[in-house]
Amino acid sequence: MNLLIVVITFFTMEGITWLTHKYIMHGFLWVLHKDHHDKSHSGKMERNDYFFLIFAIPAIGMLYYGSLNDFSPWFYIGLGVTLYGFAYFFVHDIFIHQRIRIFRNTKSPYLLGIRRAHKQHHKHTDKGEGECFGFLWVPVKYFKMYIQKR
Repeated sequence: MNLLIVVITFFTMEGITWLTHKYIMHGFLWVLHKDHHDKSHSGKMERNDYFFLIFAIPAIGMLYYGSLNDFSPWFYIGLGVTLYGFAYFFVHDIFIHQRIRIFRNTKSPYLLGIRRAHKQHHKHTDKGEGECFGFLWVPVKYFKMYIQKR
């Protein structure tokens, strides 16, 4: 049962991420997300990186609270959110944006589709326009682009 909670939470986070990205990051918190699109920051860190804390703090709270209560479902929800955060970091920051220059050459249609959709998202530099707000699941056309090339 606990594993099921982790898995459901992990996949639910994709929807939460899409909604958060579209309506919060491209909405009232655009002030934090803007530099991720226009590269107006100097150095390796962006104001956008504060979203790590915005998402990590509630996850840590759920892990802590759940661990105090005989590893209640809150712990496993926090674990699912945390695992999604790790996946986000590895795929978004390392694979897509190459903050650490590894995993540059892949032939995976799935990973190439995610990378292409993210590049499409970054074409838009203001908060009002945009597409491809998802992270692990993006429109099928981006995957098809690479499946047909094989």
